[in-house]
Amino acid sequence: MEPGSLRGKAAIVTGSATGIGAAAALALARRGANVVVNYSKSETEARETAEAVRKVGVEVRVVQANVADDEDCRALASAALEAWGRIDILVNNAGTTKFAAHTDLDALSAEDFATIYATNVIGPFQMIRAAREALAKEGDGAVVNVSSIAAVAGIGSSIAYAASKGALNTMTLSLARALAPEIRVNAVCPGYVATPWFSNRFGEESSQRLAAMTAEGNPLKSVAAAEDIAAAIVFLAGPESRQITGETLLIDSGMHLALTAAGRR
Repeated sequence: MEPGSLRGKAAIVTGSATGIGAAAALALARRGANVVVNYSKSETEARETAEAVRKVGVEVRVVQANVADDEDCRALASAALEAWGRIDILVNNAGTTKFAAHTDLDALSAEDFATIYATNVIGPFQMIRAAREALAKEGDGAVVNVSSIAAVAGIGSSIAYAASKGALNTMTLSLARALAPEIRVNAVCPGYVATPWFSNRFGEESSQRLAAMTAEGNPLKSVAAAEDIAAAIVFLAGPESRQITGETLLIDSGMHLALTAAGRR
């Protein structure tokens, strides 16, 4: 096997119909991994992602599953095992939110918190539990949780979202300790990422303005693309990072530095 290759390995990427998840699925495929593409509602986009993965020359399975449901998580793990007899990489990318101003405490209900935590925290836990035995079998399993700068800066679409990603970061630390040495567990924490998620929410023109404003405020004067986050995910999933576990990697064009500087003024 060539250096850095993932050929023959099997990966599950939750929430991989579009955006960061789709980019991660394709990036893993380009390194040789067979991939389970997962979606909850976006079947058309998931099958388009799967076709792009297939064209790279690896095998792919498309599985509808809601990670908030434990049985669905076990079905996702089973799909990989039935196809390839192994699970080497798990990318917990599926996520949800509710937009609510942080100053408006009445905008969020207990049910909103429960829904967001079910997908953003409980879902990754259930996926790791479902895949644990297979991930540990080869002795070099890798889990990458897709978190957010919201987890460390208390910003983002809502307080519930930021809190859920903070919980995901803490869980990354706990599970990195609990599952070592057979399984490594790390997280990536993107800042603003230029994906259809923003244009679908705010419209193309408004999302472009937001990206430009965010880039101007970042030390690197840029914002990430989905492929930038995918590259970091593949790094943490691959052999180059075999000495890294329990890490939460900020990929935000230096946004956290700007936020810290603003807080000192």
